[in-house]
Amino acid sequence: MKRDNYYIKRNIQDIDKTNELLESLPSFCEDYFLGIEQRTSCQTRLKYAYDLRIFFDFLCKRKYRKKDVLDLTLEDLEGVTNNDIEFFLSYLSHYRFNEKSLSCDERAKARKLSAVRAMFKYFFNKGLIEVDNSSKVQTPKLHEKEIIRLEADEVSKLIDIAESGSGLSRHASGYHDKTKIRDIAIITLFLGTGIRISELVGLDNDSFDFSNNSFIVTRKGGNNAILYFSDEVRYALEEYIAEKSNDPKIPQGENAFFLSMQYKRINVRSVEILVKKYSSIVTPLKKITPHKLRSTYGTRLYNETGDIYVVADVLGHKDVNTTKKHYAAITEDNRKRVANAVKLRIEENKDEK
Repeated sequence: MKRDNYYIKRNIQDIDKTNELLESLPSFCEDYFLGIEQRTSCQTRLKYAYDLRIFFDFLCKRKYRKKDVLDLTLEDLEGVTNNDIEFFLSYLSHYRFNEKSLSCDERAKARKLSAVRAMFKYFFNKGLIEVDNSSKVQTPKLHEKEIIRLEADEVSKLIDIAESGSGLSRHASGYHDKTKIRDIAIITLFLGTGIRISELVGLDNDSFDFSNNSFIVTRKGGNNAILYFSDEVRYALEEYIAEKSNDPKIPQGENAFFLSMQYKRINVRSVEILVKKYSSIVTPLKKITPHKLRSTYGTRLYNETGDIYVVADVLGHKDVNTTKKHYAAITEDNRKRVANAVKLRIEENKDEK
């Protein structure tokens, strides 16, 4: 189907990049990535390759100092202790790689540890190493992140600013008339359906069914799902479609729904930039991203329905516990509500004066 072209192309790019990275990893990694191919996505394997590249670089800098990464063997892997891996996590707080100074927060450390564990577990289960010391290493403690989302009035202001261009820099204002209809459609679709940014950029012209106010998206794992939108969202989308139909510069046969100014499928980075461009005017103290717009939708949907399972289904969460993070926004509402409950000064009784 045409709508799969974007995802097929993305997967091919991820596979090519993973194969390129494999050339800089120990030879046994080729067997590992082949072994996990049927149960992992292309994006997951690419992320593993990046993380393992840093891990093996660490081993050659701190443990096997006379060896190059390409010379490491399974025997060397078997010799890695749980203390080595704990040292690796500490090392990630501030390290150098490819002549760049880098650092990882607790979540980045946890992701890299997960990649290392998965590799050790694979070779241990295959009987190619006799001990899996990575299983003895505890995951770094992850502190709860407060859910950041827009308030109801901020949602309205965001759409208004995308429409008017008020507050934009002179440079941004120069492009606003050319992109505002598209930008309003993108922001409205995020706020009105809660889709992921990868799902949004993957939309095609034939992804929509306006007779049912519905559209099809490709979710994580490659499964398709049909989502529904309100009349407000429908109006924004139809405005953008009308604009596109009157633009002779759009290449014939281009099926991507959201286009860049170069008349190609808009990419993730461009969407992130346009969301930041408008949201920083509305609420400069909040770092609003497309994912925060998704959180905004999830919170508001829960407030309206009170059904966490409906929210999980619409957002495409496999685990309802992921969806429960939206409770944090409700907690914040409660904190605001009681902010004036405690009085610091007792008012004098007027009758006693």
